[in-house]
Amino acid sequence: MSAAVACTAAAVCLLGERNPAARRARLLFSGAGSAGSGPPGWRSVNPDALRRLRGRLRAEWAAPVAGLVLAVLGASVLPAVLGAAGVPLLRRVRLAGRARRDQERRADAVIALCGTLAGEVRAGRQPGEALMRAARDPGGLADAQATVLAAARFGGDVPGALATAARRPGAEGLRGLAACWRVAVDQGAGLAAGLDRLTAALRAERDQRADLRAQLAGARTTAVMLAGLPALGLLIGTALGADPLHVLLHTTAGLGCLTAGGALEGLGLWWVLRIVRGAEAAA
Repeated sequence: MSAAVACTAAAVCLLGERNPAARRARLLFSGAGSAGSGPPGWRSVNPDALRRLRGRLRAEWAAPVAGLVLAVLGASVLPAVLGAAGVPLLRRVRLAGRARRDQERRADAVIALCGTLAGEVRAGRQPGEALMRAARDPGGLADAQATVLAAARFGGDVPGALATAARRPGAEGLRGLAACWRVAVDQGAGLAAGLDRLTAALRAERDQRADLRAQLAGARTTAVMLAGLPALGLLIGTALGADPLHVLLHTTAGLGCLTAGGALEGLGLWWVLRIVRGAEAAA
């Protein structure tokens, strides 16, 4: 048990590396410490290689580590197989979270762009010049910055470039900016007034999404807590001396209970998350 706890703590330190001791170890291994600290071979470690290694140690690799620990404790290969099978699932969850954060950054960047562009136009600058000045800080729109700026600088189709950039998740507000631009250039309407209304609408939509997310956080947290209760039960059973790992991994009834419980828990998590995603999509 002590060895398993030590291995888990080492894996957490390698994956997170957020504490001062880990940072000091990183500086020591990369040779960034003092000239006389550590063995001479340690100072020759390439810092780029360490960064690449840290980049590969994603959070999903905690699943096989936990599976190996449980396999050693339970004297069965089944936890190791399940831990390896959980890597793609956890990677998908991590990538989905990153995509959601990128989408939120793009939405915030669109709001900031509209507000800054309205201020530049109100200051007396032409729309093309105002757009080039407002887009100096791309934020989450770095992928669309070059196309839009090129269209504004060389007299191209700015609304078309904005509409193309609006296809990225989170950048849908650029369609409104393209419409305001087209109306202002073709019909001579006030661009600043339209941008002010567009910025207010985008901010209201963002606040509504944040409020809905806060209301649904309770359901999501409850689902995660309920999903962790079986692990708590295993810990309590181990503390009482019941040896639940042996029962689950080496008896027919235990394997049946493990299969049925895992299937029901996975189904429950999928059901709750589907309800939450459906509520967010409907809003």
